[in-house]
Amino acid sequence: MRVGDQSLEEKALETVLTLLGTLMIVATLLPLARLDDWWIRIFDFPRLQIAAVSSVVLVLMMLVRDGSGAAQNLWLAALAACTVYQAYRMHPYTALHGKQVRDSERATPDTTLSVLCANVQMNNRNAAGLCRLVEENDPDLILAAETDRWWQQALQQLERSHPYTVQQPQDNTYGMLLYSRLELLDPRVKFIVEEDVPSIHARVRLRCGQDVVLRCLHPRPPAPGESSRATERDAELLRVGKEIAALQEPAVVCGDLNDVAWSKTNDLFCAVSGLLDPRIGRGFFHTFNARWPLVRFPLDHVFHSPHFRLIEFRRLRDWGSDHFPVCIRLSFEPDAAMVQDAPSASPQEQQEAAEKIDKC
Repeated sequence: MRVGDQSLEEKALETVLTLLGTLMIVATLLPLARLDDWWIRIFDFPRLQIAAVSSVVLVLMMLVRDGSGAAQNLWLAALAACTVYQAYRMHPYTALHGKQVRDSERATPDTTLSVLCANVQMNNRNAAGLCRLVEENDPDLILAAETDRWWQQALQQLERSHPYTVQQPQDNTYGMLLYSRLELLDPRVKFIVEEDVPSIHARVRLRCGQDVVLRCLHPRPPAPGESSRATERDAELLRVGKEIAALQEPAVVCGDLNDVAWSKTNDLFCAVSGLLDPRIGRGFFHTFNARWPLVRFPLDHVFHSPHFRLIEFRRLRDWGSDHFPVCIRLSFEPDAAMVQDAPSASPQEQQEAAEKIDKC
């Protein structure tokens, strides 16, 4: 049976595509409101999925649509614009964009700093799997997030090779354990914004004697069952960012930040802190969710000051957690700051950061 020039099946498909495309338009526009509600900010995450669905809808709609009315053409243009915008936001994290961090060509053991970051998923009990990854990658620093006292006991063996530690086990999925074979100076646990969400603050001394500011973070995400808004997460990141900028020293910030690389908060953090993102020009490096191949986001981050060039940045294999770990190797090369342009915040961005911090 046909309705006009379309079969019932084509008409039904057009209706489904219209609804799906409209949802993609709404999902693209909502985060532009700059509101902190979780149900708005959550759409910062699936840009790749939104772009993919929008592209498929565009192609199928062109094949099945009946006629070319002004309203439908306007809808198609809006959907195409949203697809282009999502691609634009993700573009820096592809090989089509220039690398923000230069590759190192003169790294030495004395100037190298390697960090392995792993969200262990608190109820996961495969500590042996994480220890194997540590043995395989031989990092200077190991940051384990979502660690309770069971994990503290299970990872105690790491203290033999990494004797400098900061341990804050908690049973609310926000515990953190830091192990280092390099000396840690003035290590402290702080609760920057929320009284049950810790962060680790220290300086790490490289083999060459250079001290590096280290901040390990795992803020609470805007999500059902976690937080009704992104305010606290954003404020924690931006407070650390402003602190790093004020110090003007070699620095590394790492952890499961519960934010994606292409969010406005991520851009604002880099602008305020002046830190570089080694993924720019290299890839997405999706780390969550290890169980869902089609729905993954880059949530685990390592940022650093322009004093470093990159030796290697890798996402490691699945080992039992819902997060893939990441491992980075940096080379401390002070002259790199002369050729690697650090981001800087405009007056408007400084004001926006101040307003977000003042909300907490």
